[in-house]
Amino acid sequence: MTNFTETTQALVEQFLKATFAPSHRLTGRSLDDRDPDVIRQLMPIWKWFYHSYFRVQTDGWHHIPQEGKVLLVGSHNGGFAVPDMMMAIYDWYRYFGMERLAYGLMDPRVWQAFPGVAQLATQAGAIQARPSTAIAALQRNATVLVYPGGGRDAFRPYALRNQVCFFGHKGFIKLALMQEAPIVPMISYGAHNALIVLEDFYPQAKWLHAQGMPWILDIDPGIFPVYLGLPWGLAIGPLPNFPLPVQFHTRICPPITFDRYGEAAAHDRAYVEGCYQKVRQTMQKALDALVQENCG
Repeated sequence: MTNFTETTQALVEQFLKATFAPSHRLTGRSLDDRDPDVIRQLMPIWKWFYHSYFRVQTDGWHHIPQEGKVLLVGSHNGGFAVPDMMMAIYDWYRYFGMERLAYGLMDPRVWQAFPGVAQLATQAGAIQARPSTAIAALQRNATVLVYPGGGRDAFRPYALRNQVCFFGHKGFIKLALMQEAPIVPMISYGAHNALIVLEDFYPQAKWLHAQGMPWILDIDPGIFPVYLGLPWGLAIGPLPNFPLPVQFHTRICPPITFDRYGEAAAHDRAYVEGCYQKVRQTMQKALDALVQENCG
């Protein structure tokens, strides 16, 4: 109980520091907002969640090249809490240290809806999910973590918990081709059990909005899930959640490379589609195997 109390207090302290930091500075648009000292302070908090709360299993980190640019591509799980992503960040710093550059692309709407969380995430390496910031990071030979499915993936229905869902988003493929970056897939089994998503009612909510229903904080969320989870029990709409203490298994897969790179390849729609399908199918096959290992 003492360790849990100390961990909670440390997390609250870091959150408050980020909340009251100058908002004009921690916008997620600059690569220089990443602060190794803040990351070091967060490591014991992540460590407690990693070993005591989620009891994470992981493997495959040897597949990440020891140097140079990398596009680390994952499938979101567990709502806004995205527990497997947070624990993967902890793993990254365990394996590679604080000084190797790594950034995670985060939806710009998070800075609008949850400024304190966003500013703390910025100090831990989050940058706005925009082509300009992603390109700048790769040009620094950094690793960039991207979840192409975004919020729809994080809140995909429970029936799709073991499916890789990118919803046709191909920007990460164009980014990899333009910057000649290898794609390293990251998959996860079990983390989507951190909440139970019944369905996404965004089309219905969008219709109601057109009839006059306002969006929360005047932000179009792009999702409108109904789910069971903490702390609400039954939640309606894109509310933040606290993940259930489920055990999960993450795996880093071998890098994926393509035959062609460069601007011409990135603007070839058929080629981009083929690369997209290659990545999605490779990740789905790897996830199927991981599910079988953990359930068989």
